[in-house]
Amino acid sequence: MRFGPRLLWLLLPAGLLLLLFLYGLGQLVGSSFTMSGQIGLGQYKAFFARSDFVQVLLRTLWIAGLTTAISLLIGYPTAYFVARTRLRRDWLLILIITPWLVSVVVRTYGWIVLLGNRGMINGVLAALGLTDGPVRLMFNSTGIVIGLVHVFCPFMILAILPVLLHLERSMEEASMSLGAGPFQTFRRVVLPLSLPGIISGVMIVYLLSTGAIITPLLLGGLRERMLGTQIYQEVFQTFNFAKAATMATILTAAALVVVLPLQWLEHRISRNLKAAD
Repeated sequence: MRFGPRLLWLLLPAGLLLLLFLYGLGQLVGSSFTMSGQIGLGQYKAFFARSDFVQVLLRTLWIAGLTTAISLLIGYPTAYFVARTRLRRDWLLILIITPWLVSVVVRTYGWIVLLGNRGMINGVLAALGLTDGPVRLMFNSTGIVIGLVHVFCPFMILAILPVLLHLERSMEEASMSLGAGPFQTFRRVVLPLSLPGIISGVMIVYLLSTGAIITPLLLGGLRERMLGTQIYQEVFQTFNFAKAATMATILTAAALVVVLPLQWLEHRISRNLKAAD
């Protein structure tokens, strides 16, 4: 494919944004190697020498993985229903993206009202006699995961839905005509063909979960910190930009360790599916 001058001019704004992003990323990584005016691995050694920072990193990865898994368990059946239903999909999509129509701060405060010790959920449990006292649903990992799933689950649904919409129904009909039941058809036909959408949704939700700030800060508090909230505190409270850059670089590297193999797997599956067609 030959690129003409007009097409290159159209790509110029995107190229400038890419250069600014790479410049900022270079500055971020570069500042993480400076400590007390000296270049080296001092910041990284100081980070891994503190057990609380390592615990925050592990908690971040664990919460991100759990949020991704729950979003997949909720998002895939929802996307399958929307793809197969005879109801109006436009109204269903509006319901799915409703969480995005409200500020993340407002959404999080809504969960505070629901999950608090005197919130609606604990009130219902106490009224039914299921608990003797308030169940702790906030300022722990449970509250953070609930809030993140509410925010990021639509990304999972919208990543899987286009793949399911483009699946040929004739393939499912052929499978069932050969004697396969609905579950076997889903397991051997629908699920393998929808893997590219699943992997895309997993990558998006995982990356967004690792960098979440507001929801973990309001629902997790200072004790259940994630690395995003720790970076926020280092920048806006202690003004230690080099330390924050080190944490951001470590968080980026930890996320890429998971995302890059998934991206390779998605590329390979998509290539195999195209070859099969």
